Amino acid sequence: MRHNKKFNHLSRKYAHRNAMLSNMTTSLILHKRIFTTLAKAKALRIYAEPIINRAKNDTTASRREVFSMLQSKEAVTELFSNIAERIAERPGGYTRILKMGNRLGDNAKVCFIELVDYNEAMLEAKKEGTAKKATRRSRRSTKKAAEAPAAEAEKQEEPKAEE
Repeated sequence: MRHNKKFNHLSRKYAHRNAMLSNMTTSLILHKRIFTTLAKAKALRIYAEPIINRAKNDTTASRREVFSMLQSKEAVTELFSNIAERIAERPGGYTRILKMGNRLGDNAKVCFIELVDYNEAMLEAKKEGTAKKATRRSRRSTKKAAEAPAAEAEKQEEPKAEE
């Protein structure tokens, strides 16, 4: 029975699963976005988020803990230098999963998993969206209705002035 076992085993033994998640986390840190199956992405998020959270505190102890999980000097350096600056104020939720559909060969659900602060297109759209605050209202607006009779009255007065 699997009572209170919340993580996905991904049909792999313990060592294989940890090695795979470590390699995927390293790739995610170095490339900022990777393409994988939905089940692996969900498992990766559970594995990677605590590692990324440790980068906020740049101490020797936290660097050693992260290195013991990743086994990649390049990934640790990238995490503690560049990524830690961008996630400093974020309280959590460092990754985003974007579903892409099904894979042609085996019909597996595939997705992108990416670091939230590194998707430039979404960041630009968010900045533009905050500047232009659009709200949905009914078609009849009191402001437009008040202006319409005044505009019609001006139009009717103009031909009289020309004659």
